[in-house]
Amino acid sequence: MKVYIIRHGESETNLAKRWTGWHDVHLTEKGRSDAKRVGELLKSISFDRIYSSDLIRAVETAVGAIPGCEIYEKTELLREVNVGSLANQPLSVVDGEAKARIRDCGYSDFGGETQEEFRARIREFQSMLETLPCDNVAVFSHAGWLVGFLNEVVGFYLPRSKVACNNCAVGVFEFNDGDWRLFSWLNLD
Repeated sequence: MKVYIIRHGESETNLAKRWTGWHDVHLTEKGRSDAKRVGELLKSISFDRIYSSDLIRAVETAVGAIPGCEIYEKTELLREVNVGSLANQPLSVVDGEAKARIRDCGYSDFGGETQEEFRARIREFQSMLETLPCDNVAVFSHAGWLVGFLNEVVGFYLPRSKVACNNCAVGVFEFNDGDWRLFSWLNLD
């Protein structure tokens, strides 16, 4: 099985350089355009199932990329990491020391998820994928989720700052004989 995990297009908070997390915001015009562009790359693939985060920016990306698609399930499991009270705050409100704590512990200092809580959501969805009798699955999600899934597949932590994961990036993963592997990684820009 191949699983195509697509990060959402540019959102209003991406453009404004604000923390997003579970804050529900729409795509920008560029985000809608990028969704169409990634759709061109996906159009030759017949997806057995399409999943999406329940947050509107991911749903809008799915619909923009695959017009007329039927999303099999919109789920909270595919949401971005919960950043708690940082949601919709300028990125600049977090200094170096707080960034180090976030990297090590997650967002619990701000009322959000710990790294382990976030990883548990990713692993729960990953385990569900392993039971599917599918050839191709599309998953529309978020940068943190996509990089987190990559971390689970490779078996070690790659800091988000070390992985280029632009809006509408596509990570393609294969699951065969009980084993996951990264098949390809594509950034539009």
